[in-house]
Amino acid sequence: MVGMMQIMIWLLCVYLVFKGVEIFQIAWMSARETQRRAGIMLGVIMIIVAVVASVVFIALEEVMAYQLGESQRSLPNFNFNR
Repeated sequence: MVGMMQIMIWLLCVYLVFKGVEIFQIAWMSARETQRRAGIMLGVIMIIVAVVASVVFIALEEVMAYQLGESQRSLPNFNFNR
């Protein structure tokens, strides 16, 4: 279950970066010069925010997965071969 959560978070991070690049591309192709500069700046900011958010999400997810694994080690050992 934790592995599925990790995959979903990684996909979310890739999606965030792609959306940042999409905003940048839309601004890059804008016909109006004033809107183009503002759009390019917004696109660059969105790419930076998406990459930073992705790193934070992955770091938090790794910590959560590690803590879950450590909590499972403290459970008593069950011997079903009695």
